[in-house]
This record gives sequence, C-alpha cells and structure tokens, in this order.
Amino acid sequence: MSTKRKDAKGRILKDGESQRSDGRYMYQYVDAYGKRQTLYSWRLVETDSTPKGKRETVPLRVQEEKAIRDKKDGMKAGTGKMILNEMFEIYFSTKRNLKQSTRTNYRYMWNKYVKESLGKRKLNSIRKSDVLHFYNDLIDAGFKPNSMEIMNTILHPTLQMAVGDGYIRLNPSAGCMAEIKKSHDWTKPKRHALTIGEQEAFINYTAKSEMYRHWLPLFTTLLGTGCRIGEIIGLRWDDVDFKNNIISINHNLVYRIQDNGECEFHVTTPKTKNSVRVVPLLTEVKKALLEEKKKQFAMGGLNCTVIDGYTNFVFQNRYGNVHNPMTINRAIKRIYTAYNKEEAEKAKKEHRKPIVIPHFSCHNLRHTFCTRFCENETNIKVIQEIMGHSDITTTMDVYAEATKEKKMETFENLEGKIKIC
Repeated sequence: MSTKRKDAKGRILKDGESQRSDGRYMYQYVDAYGKRQTLYSWRLVETDSTPKGKRETVPLRVQEEKAIRDKKDGMKAGTGKMILNEMFEIYFSTKRNLKQSTRTNYRYMWNKYVKESLGKRKLNSIRKSDVLHFYNDLIDAGFKPNSMEIMNTILHPTLQMAVGDGYIRLNPSAGCMAEIKKSHDWTKPKRHALTIGEQEAFINYTAKSEMYRHWLPLFTTLLGTGCRIGEIIGLRWDDVDFKNNIISINHNLVYRIQDNGECEFHVTTPKTKNSVRVVPLLTEVKKALLEEKKKQFAMGGLNCTVIDGYTNFVFQNRYGNVHNPMTINRAIKRIYTAYNKEEAEKAKKEHRKPIVIPHFSCHNLRHTFCTRFCENETNIKVIQEIMGHSDITTTMDVYAEATKEKKMETFENLEGKIKIC
C-alpha cells in the first residue's frame, strides 16, 4: 500500500504536488497542449504565511485551480507574459490577402495609437473597461467614426485570435464599438449630393473664374463619370478610348502615409472586383479630356510621373505631377467659399435668397453623379455596374433618396391639377 506524500507540516499533498528541500511548494502537470508545466509557491494554501525574506506568491493550490480550469477550457499555460503587441504581430502575419495600401494603413494606425499604450499590456490583464477607455480617449483626441471603425477592425480580431489561440477566455473588445456608437449617438455621416442648382452654380462659377478655370476638366470628369477620386487621379491616357467613347477603370492611385511616416503615392488594385469596369464617355467629358490633353501639350507635354511602373497619367498639377486628393479638396473649398461670398453680396443687392453651396469634398461629386444617374435611369443593375458598387444596397440607398426627391417634385406639380374632393 503506497503512502501519501506529506509536507513539512504533516499535510497530505495531492497528486503532482511536492515540497522542495528549501521549503518551496511545487506542482507539475501537463497542459491542454501536451506540454509539461510547473508551478511554484512558498505557500500551499491561503492561510499559510510567507517565510521571512521570501517574495510574496499566490498560494500553490490557487494556482492549481486556475491551471485545471485553463486546461479544461483549452487555454495555453503560461500566457501571462504575452502582450497585445505580440499578439497583433501574430494576427497581422496571417492577413496575407490585404492590399498593400490597407496593410500600410493598419500598421500605421497600430504603431501610432496602440503600440505604446494598450499594446504594452499583457493580454490577460486587458478588461472591457480598458478597451472602452482606450476608444473614448481616441474620440477625445479627435477620432471620427471612420477612424474608429478602422481601429476596431484591427483591435477586435487581434483579441479574437488571442481567444482562439487559448491566451484569453473572452474578447474584452466584444461589444465595445456598439457601446461607443450608442453613448456618442454615432452614425456615420451621410453623404449628400449637390442639388441641380448647387451643381450648376459650382460648375458655372469655376468655368468663369480666371483663378479656378484650370480645375474644370477634372471636375467635369468627376461629375460626368462618378468615378472615385483615386480612379480619376490615377487615370492614364492609355485607359481613355476616344474612338469608342469609353474609359477603362482598372487600377486606383492612393496617397497614404507609410511605415516611415512619409506620405507616398502608390498604384493599387481597384477597391473591389466590381470596381474594374468600363464607363461610357459623355460628350462633355470627352470634350474636357481632349481640352486637357491639348492644354498639356501646349504647356510642354503630358504628365511624365512614374508611380509603381505606371505613367502617362491624364491629370497633372502645376508642377507636372499627379494630383493629391487633399489638394483637390482644398481647391473645392476655396472655390465654393469664394462663390458663396460673391453670391451673398449679389443676392442682397437683388433682394433674393442666395443659392449657397454647402461644404463638400471629392467624394460628394461621385455621389452627385450617382444621384443624377438614379434620377434618369431605372435599371438598378446598370447603375451598380457603372458606379462599381460591390453591394447592390449601396446603389439602392442612393436610388431611394434620389427618386424620393423626384416623387415630391412630381406631386408638387400635380397639386391642384386633379379633382380629388
């Protein structure tokens, strides 16, 4: 008959437990991954006191309970040292299908906002309240909804992989974004199209302005094709078929901050597979492109910038380089600001309400084209293909908004013209 092992105090030790010659207790076991693990403590149970001169430790049997629970739940043993930054590197290494521009953006966001703060925390020490505090701090620092969505897109799956790999039981970021949206009453800002009057005012003012007239071909192309800004600034003459009156959208030009902290232009694949498309040339757009080509030849030649092997870009700035989207947005703001000032003075003299152009950016021109298209076309599939929308609901949202205005206009014209009572 075997005898049970006892400690120096005569207490019976459980299987796997032992007491070393120096008095320290030890527990050996095999974890959920088949690896032998060892736990140590100067105390067997919580009522034991720590020997004089020794470091305070968690009682061995408290550690045992956690180890047994971890093994049952398939948790990795010894995960207390893994920090969030290390887990992010593991997660990020699995995302091999990310576009380079997206990869660069994610890396930049992590390094700038997470790495030196939450990133240094041990995985098992991060609580839901920590994530909420982190998100709120970002908002206080000026983060907008889109930036918060990106941050959550990186942080949440990193922590979810930590759960899947057995480092933590629960994802502390679960539900955090929903709470942030609710507490801040956050909804993504809805983009609005320019009205026909606003659109005409903007184009007419630009066309007549000596200072801003050179922007007209670019704005005409944006408003006449509905392309994304990256698709237009990256458009090459090779993509324009004047004979068949079409342009081919097959790549995207992005201007993003890189790992070195510098902003650079890079050519990427289109946003989605639906973004590869052919867009017919309206007469006005064809004319604008031909005028742009003629102007460039007169000024010394076409754009010779080379980016990732691509060259012969359609649009160029005054230095002969491709356009920066932020520069275009600043130009738009200068134009509508100048127009609004003149229009306010003019309307005051003529005793009428001024036609004010609201704040808008490059993307609003795409939305404006889509709205005008929806107002004049009923085939949703055609609209979706021309716009390059990957999701038909995006097209339907714009279509519903555009046709609602048309319905209201139709009923206003119907007012008093039919006998209904």
